[in-house]
Amino acid sequence: MRIVQVEVGGQPHWGQVEGDVIHFTRGMAGARNGETAPLEGAKLLAPAEPTKIVCVGRNYVNHIKELGNDTGDLPREPGIFLKGPNALANPDESVEYPTWTQNFHYEGELALVIGQRASQLKPDDALGAVLGYTCGLDLTARDLQKPDLQWFRAKAADKFCPLGPWLETQLNPADVRVQLRVNGETRQDGRTSHMIFDVVQILVYITRYVTLEPGDIVLTGTPEGVGPLQKGDVVEVEVDGIGVLKTPIV
Repeated sequence: MRIVQVEVGGQPHWGQVEGDVIHFTRGMAGARNGETAPLEGAKLLAPAEPTKIVCVGRNYVNHIKELGNDTGDLPREPGIFLKGPNALANPDESVEYPTWTQNFHYEGELALVIGQRASQLKPDDALGAVLGYTCGLDLTARDLQKPDLQWFRAKAADKFCPLGPWLETQLNPADVRVQLRVNGETRQDGRTSHMIFDVVQILVYITRYVTLEPGDIVLTGTPEGVGPLQKGDVVEVEVDGIGVLKTPIV
């Protein structure tokens, strides 16, 4: 099933998609309320209501190598950093090239949205806490990563996390293709089976320390091929079985 959040009359509404029809629901994971609307022409919003966005860095070996961080052993546990809800951006929403960076990068990722309060998850029940999967774009001011103490400006600035276009509830995240294109040219092309830590391991690790709330987002890391963006670029993140997230850089 696809779950969408759309804007109707200036207000956000959740719904389930069947064919080309949106069946509106009572909240993100609620029952249908009997109202419908066509999917075509609907203004899609980011399919999440996060209190926090938890991100995994350096989760693909070749991405570690391309950034010059392969001088030692592979990570023994996921490297976690945070974005706030301020970083969320909608599908097709334009993102301004920040005036304060000279090296603005794309990172395409599989993202997931939590559907129920999750703490101390075990491997057998970890995926049950996921409402659905979507496409994520981890925008990064690469030149500010080293000066930042906790990647605050580099990763967590306004609109640095475009998300969408919707949630897919029936995806198996173990081995799906993740691609990123800039102006139609493929820049990243990887598979989640190449992640150092899979989705189950990530969820178990995060919830050992932090309770995830319904609507929270987890980004799972990016494959190799990251690089700079320019004003006027159009970024597309595509995850097999989900769809395409488009973000113009203006």
